[in-house]
Amino acid sequence: MTTEKYGSAEMEKEYGPLTFGRALWSHRKCEEIPQKEFAKMLGISPSSVCDLEKERKLPSVNRAAKIAKILNEPEKIWGRLALQDMLREANLEYEVSVA
Repeated sequence: MTTEKYGSAEMEKEYGPLTFGRALWSHRKCEEIPQKEFAKMLGISPSSVCDLEKERKLPSVNRAAKIAKILNEPEKIWGRLALQDMLREANLEYEVSVA
């Protein structure tokens, strides 16, 4: 019997990289919060939530940190996702790490 290793690298190959938008969408869906209510909670418009989730717009690191704080999530992780998205959009193959 063999056990295959399935980690973040395998997940990224199958589903693509973890992005701020995907994390935001996933958080909202897991909490079962409608987009309109989620927008109100974050203090932004429903269209802004939609743009962030669908990655039509990228948040600044400050905005990512504010959203993380409201969600009671680690600001460093959400800020890292925002930075990584910016680098990916600029076609720069750097990896962001957070200490």
